[in-house]
Amino acid sequence: MMLIDLKNTGKAVQRQKTLQKAPLRSSGKIGSDIRALRRSRNWTLNDLAEQLDRSVGWLSQVERNVSEPALDDIRKIAGLFSLPVSFFFTDAAVSDEAAYIVRAGSRRIMSDAPKGLAESLLSPDLGGAFEIVHSVFAPGAACPEPFVRPTEEAGYVLEGSLVLFIDGVRFELYPGDSFHFAGEEITWINEGKTNAVLIWVIAPPVY
Repeated sequence: MMLIDLKNTGKAVQRQKTLQKAPLRSSGKIGSDIRALRRSRNWTLNDLAEQLDRSVGWLSQVERNVSEPALDDIRKIAGLFSLPVSFFFTDAAVSDEAAYIVRAGSRRIMSDAPKGLAESLLSPDLGGAFEIVHSVFAPGAACPEPFVRPTEEAGYVLEGSLVLFIDGVRFELYPGDSFHFAGEEITWINEGKTNAVLIWVIAPPVY
């Protein structure tokens, strides 16, 4: 019969939990994310710098990851792009995998509560040619108005159902269904009674 030291085991478990709970820190990719966000709006360096009341030289250094913006600057940037401040931070531990891997507990959140939409970034950053987003549409959630953006997009339904309108044509999507569009007018609504969960790919990144 094997005896277990519950006291020491409990301490070991607590130490493991402490190690797994890394402190909140900058994503380390704020500059490249800001550049991608700016370009998605077709803004010049001067356009964004003026809105932040900062110089073009300062913004250029930030985008090249030469320096990081202060928290007040990050708050302004988050507000301009309708993102939570936490988007620019992560609680993931520093490691060599950060440029390639996004762990389930370390996704950056991009919630849009008024739409009933909760999204998290599955891509390590916004610096690539596309972004991958995990999207959860609450029951009754609806896009406020149709939109058109200069992107190519595709998606896959994991759970629930979503009604997608592409140039006014209604498509009902269910688990296992996928879609693609590029430049058409889009709107959506979740008419179901459960969350609709999708994987959404957008090129180039828009947030």
